[in-house]
Amino acid sequence: MANLRQTPLTCSGHTRPVVHLAFSDVTECGYFLISACKDGKPMMRQGDTGDWIGTFEGHKGAVWGVALNPQASKAATGAADFNAKVWDAVSGEVLHSFQHNHIVKSVNFSSNSSLFVTGSNEKLIKIFDLNKPDAEPQVFSGHTSGIRHVLFFRDDTHLVSCADDRTLRVWDISSGKFPVLNYNPMIAAVFLEKIREFTVPTQVNSASLHPDKTIFVCGGEDLKMYKFDYTTGTEIESFKGHFGPIHCVRFSPDGELYASGSEDGTLRLWQTTVGKTYGLWKCVDGAPLPAEPLSPPKQEVVAN
Repeated sequence: MANLRQTPLTCSGHTRPVVHLAFSDVTECGYFLISACKDGKPMMRQGDTGDWIGTFEGHKGAVWGVALNPQASKAATGAADFNAKVWDAVSGEVLHSFQHNHIVKSVNFSSNSSLFVTGSNEKLIKIFDLNKPDAEPQVFSGHTSGIRHVLFFRDDTHLVSCADDRTLRVWDISSGKFPVLNYNPMIAAVFLEKIREFTVPTQVNSASLHPDKTIFVCGGEDLKMYKFDYTTGTEIESFKGHFGPIHCVRFSPDGELYASGSEDGTLRLWQTTVGKTYGLWKCVDGAPLPAEPLSPPKQEVVAN
């Protein structure tokens, strides 16, 4: 299958660069994908097909960060309007809106969906209790530049964050204390320690490790998606499909595909194993024949 041509599914609908994306876990209805875009209209899609499900309307600025809780019942968005929002992912209604004093770049849920964390250009990390949304958040300070990403980990007992100050920090939620880890944010955000370092032919903006940790994919300024062997660091293959730099990449929870978001305003879904029948890829005589994902309806312009 290695010599087969990769044919990505193109998910259209956004009108400006796609800057972040996230998957839910696998649920009884499959898994889901949410995308953040500078058009201010985050979109939710069926994860394995890219079919558009809905658009979350309410932000008044570029959306920089998105998240789905594991069950895909809640969505979260952070935006340039200084707001972080939690949504009912089924109805599309806003459940909570948390005002900040600067652009919100990162949002995430704890594994049980009771806690909600944000990272912003305030240089602060804030944890909100969704069971007590009016209570003051727990605040973590220490970064000296805007926060890029923040995640719960270690069974929700810690946070890990990276920022424009080029540091990665691990925070103990119970104490608010942290050790400062001065690593490259892209590597450290995944591994916590620099276990391996890889040379890629372009400036990398995003990378994602396969669930079984055998391969990783990455993309950046040269418009290509790269796949590497995680153990040896050998480049396995590369594909071109986007028409602008790639800002974000992420493997699906089952590892069968990976998604990418680009400056060109599209998301693309790529097969991990080219030539396999999966989602909208129907393989005939070993060749993948993808169908087109459903796109959001186009708005009609009525002339006065």
